[in-house]
Amino acid sequence: MKIEQIYTGCLAQGAYYIVSENEAVIIDPLRETQPYLARLEKDQVKLKYIFETHFHADFVSGHVDLSKKTGAEIVFGPTANPEFEAIIAKDNQIFEIGKIKIKVLHTPGHTMESSTFLLIDEEGKETAIFSGDTLFLGDVGRPDLAQKSAHMTPEELAGLLYESLQSKIMPLADDIIVYPAHGAGSACGKNMQKETVDSLGNQKKTNYALNQPNKESFVREVLDGLLPPPKYFGMNVAMNKGGISSFDEVMKHGNKPLSPDNVEELVEHAGALILDTRNAEDFHKGFIPNSINIGLKGDFAPWVGAMIVDVKQPIVLVADLGTEEEVITRLSRVGFDEVLGFLEGGFDSWKNSEKEIDTVNRISPEEFQKQYNENSIVFDVRKESEYEAEHVNEAFERPLSNINEWANLIDKNEHFFLHCAGGYRSMIAASILNSRGIRNFSEIEGGFNKIKETTVPKSTFMCQSKILK
Repeated sequence: MKIEQIYTGCLAQGAYYIVSENEAVIIDPLRETQPYLARLEKDQVKLKYIFETHFHADFVSGHVDLSKKTGAEIVFGPTANPEFEAIIAKDNQIFEIGKIKIKVLHTPGHTMESSTFLLIDEEGKETAIFSGDTLFLGDVGRPDLAQKSAHMTPEELAGLLYESLQSKIMPLADDIIVYPAHGAGSACGKNMQKETVDSLGNQKKTNYALNQPNKESFVREVLDGLLPPPKYFGMNVAMNKGGISSFDEVMKHGNKPLSPDNVEELVEHAGALILDTRNAEDFHKGFIPNSINIGLKGDFAPWVGAMIVDVKQPIVLVADLGTEEEVITRLSRVGFDEVLGFLEGGFDSWKNSEKEIDTVNRISPEEFQKQYNENSIVFDVRKESEYEAEHVNEAFERPLSNINEWANLIDKNEHFFLHCAGGYRSMIAASILNSRGIRNFSEIEGGFNKIKETTVPKSTFMCQSKILK
């Protein structure tokens, strides 16, 4: 038997590849199928099942595409209602793969169909659980995503999750290994550990959600400080329930070189959004007017989902040379399939065409220190917990995730400073503000990490672990 965790950092997502004898299963696969097909061919094994722990909200799965290419059956837990052919397993149903078995444990709460897959090895020993979004390391899945479909409140779903954990997970042996669907950085939880594998026994000791004295306490603590889910989540769920284009089709459609004139035409006539995926250091020096900057070398896909929201939005790419296919791949993972092409030759081709160029006023932390005074307006676009830990005195808390709410309140005639932790999120914010005609600001290079090294007055530091949000 072989178990391999295939972890994708930008999504904080874990897929799993399990082999026994000449048969294999894949749990929660990503959109692109070729890596899995290559692995199957290398190992000379047949894919028997594709297990889905639930209908994912934060990424689009490749289950349908993979099933068509391999003949493997798709398996969901009880109550699932996909628009494609699949096995809807019963609670405690057992599937055989080579000499091992996988037992379906129905664990609703995160979603109604959410299931945990219990692995039984060749010797008949319960060895591991693939817990999906039911149980994370350090946390549990957020219980506020299935409200409409389940006709239940977050409190009711949290109560259901508590019962699932107590009846199905907690009785399992301490030496069982936990393989979750997500790790730290995912918006599917709020308190996840940086580790991606742990024993169930250790989680029973350290996971706050598993150490609540009763259901009422569990519900209160799990829901406390839970930020609203990104708006693209519902669209991803719909895509995972229905039929979607194959990844091959998405790549063929989007991987097209475009001239500067082509880009202008698509923006004007197709309503395309220009997504510039270069790093902030390059973007601020020059970009196509009204471009949105979300750097590929960061939490790219989640921020695309949070900022653009509509997965059907037509997109034209400006990317570093040679990264175009990677950008399209990572966009497809969160359902953004309407890429119309990329600017051939990168931004240099636009610059060489002598078309209009825009810039962002980026200043050094030292220059910020010189310009700063008690009347300065400072917008901090980090998360609430980061702001509460430490911030520039009198800075306004303006999380990037809520930019649509606060951008309209800005006085365009009043200058302000803009920063995040390191410059990635603040450049996203800067590009969005620029596109809306808000230009009277200075974005601070290096963000708060560098501001801390200056004499600009700051609040008293409070450890983030002590902030219950």
